[in-house]
Amino acid sequence: MPEGGSVPTPPVFDSVDAERRYRKEQLAAGFRLFGKFGFSEGVAGHITVRDPENPEWFWVNPFGMSFGQIKASDLILVDHEGTLLHGARPVNRAAFVIHSEVHKARPDALAAAHSHSLHGKAFSSLGIPLAPITQDACAFFEDHGLYSDFTGVVSDAEEGQRIGAALGPHKAVILQNHGLLTVGRSVAEAVWWFITMERSCQAQLLAMAAGTPKLIDRDTALRTRGQVGGHFAGWFQARPLWDRITASDPDLFD
Repeated sequence: MPEGGSVPTPPVFDSVDAERRYRKEQLAAGFRLFGKFGFSEGVAGHITVRDPENPEWFWVNPFGMSFGQIKASDLILVDHEGTLLHGARPVNRAAFVIHSEVHKARPDALAAAHSHSLHGKAFSSLGIPLAPITQDACAFFEDHGLYSDFTGVVSDAEEGQRIGAALGPHKAVILQNHGLLTVGRSVAEAVWWFITMERSCQAQLLAMAAGTPKLIDRDTALRTRGQVGGHFAGWFQARPLWDRITASDPDLFD
C-alpha cells in the first residue's frame, strides 16, 4: 500500500437508481475498453452485470453492436430465462446461455466477461492452465478453471451449466478452443481480470515460443496472488483504465 494520502474505494449508493446508473456506465466503459484492446471478433463477446434491484436480472450488450459504440442507454436487460425486460434489440443466445448459468452458479459474482480475444483463444487451444511465470499471472495461480469440452457455439443451458461448474469458485475459466471468461464483484474487477489474463496468455505464449519458462515456486505464487489477486486489487488496478476511457469516450455516459 502507498504511504500517505488515501486510496479510492468502490462507491456506496443510497438509491437503487443511482447504483443502476453507475453499473450501466461501468458496463458501457468496459465494452469501450474491450474495443480499445481489440477484443472484438464479429458479433462475439459479452459482459454482464446484475441489476441492483433484482439480482436475477442482468444488463448486457445488444447483439451485433460494436463494443466501441456502446453507450449506457444501449444496454438491454434480460432475466435468466432470456426474456427481454428492457431495450429493443435482441440478446446474443450464447451470451444468455453462458452468462445466465455462470450467474446462477456464482451468486457472489456481480459481473462476468467473455470475448474471443486473440491470445486468449490461441492459448485456450493448448488445453493447459496458465503457469506462474510472472507476477501478473500469479493472480490466477490455482484460481482459474479449465473447460475442455468444446462442442461449437454454446446454444443450450446444459453446456452453460458445465461451464459454470468448470469455473467453480475461481475468478476465471479457460474455455478450451474458445477463449477466456472472468468474473468479479464489480464490472471493473471482471474486466480487469479479463484484460490481464489475456496479456498473461500472450506472455506465456511468447515465453514458450522462446524456450522453457522458469516457474515461480508455489509458496511465492500463492503469496503474490494474495497481494495482486484479491477483489479490491482487481477493482483498483482497473482505475487508470476507467479514467482513460471516460476521458476519451465521454459519450459512453449517454
